[in-house]
Amino acid sequence: MGAHVSRTDFEYTYNEEPHASRRKAILAKYPQIKKLFGYDPNFKWIVIGMVLTQFVSFFFIKDCSWPVVIFFAYIFGGVINHSLMLAIHEIAHNLAFGYSRPMANKLLGMFANLPIGLPFAITFKYYHLEHHRYQGEEKDTDIPTYVEAKLFCNTFGKLVWLLLQPFFYAFRPVVTYPKPPTLLEMCNTAIQLMFNFLVVYFLGWKVLAYMLGGSVLAMGIHPVAGHFVSEHYMFHKGFETYSYYGCLNAITFNVGYHNEHHDFPYVPGSRLPQVREIASEFYDKLPHHDSWVSVLYDFVFDPEIGPYARIKRKQKGLKT
Repeated sequence: MGAHVSRTDFEYTYNEEPHASRRKAILAKYPQIKKLFGYDPNFKWIVIGMVLTQFVSFFFIKDCSWPVVIFFAYIFGGVINHSLMLAIHEIAHNLAFGYSRPMANKLLGMFANLPIGLPFAITFKYYHLEHHRYQGEEKDTDIPTYVEAKLFCNTFGKLVWLLLQPFFYAFRPVVTYPKPPTLLEMCNTAIQLMFNFLVVYFLGWKVLAYMLGGSVLAMGIHPVAGHFVSEHYMFHKGFETYSYYGCLNAITFNVGYHNEHHDFPYVPGSRLPQVREIASEFYDKLPHHDSWVSVLYDFVFDPEIGPYARIKRKQKGLKT
């Protein structure tokens, strides 16, 4: 089963999250960063192109054998779907059309959601913005539950946890911090279910499996899924957010620039490298990652890292 993790509880702090104070210091020294705020006018066209690419791929997949469907779901469809999930992350910050057009952002989010197969574009925003506002607190549903941390506490368990990560991300908020569904969430669900029905009716079950399977596979043990672990799991004591500066940023809207993103959530992903370039002395001294594959490997095999390797604030949890 492998070595047990050395941690038996989360890391607790009573200090404020680091991003607000760093943002204030950076803006005091480099006020020109404010010019990077706002939406990216090219972003919506990239998202539309990705969705249409998936639609075209459906026609090639529908007559393939099941092994080929699974293979391409992992290496192609899942990568696009994961990138679309990160596009929805950008949209949650109103970086597609700006804060003056909230409904346009939400409609694009629901459109980007279609090839993914699971309706989450609207719900994601409600929880993700609280992850920014309450990082490390009880309302931060990005942090694993105590049940997860206790159950998946050895090498094999952590491997299983990574495989099941899509389900934990989907259902953890419902369990730990449930919210009544909104009208837009119900619309998102209805539109997605209707789209899924039409896919099966006109193209068959293999295409739906390609959609859903790709989404699940690319959120588990997959290179692009490394960002889930790299962003906030404590690889260096006392540091709770980490950036990644590797090549996969090119297909993930620079989500790897995660310290920069939390410092400046109003800056679109395409401009986050400029934040680091301008304020390099603030970021060069922070620990960072260069490989998401290495992050996943270390998470599984390093006994000092696991679901407990997160910084929490205020309330201390159950004793082991």
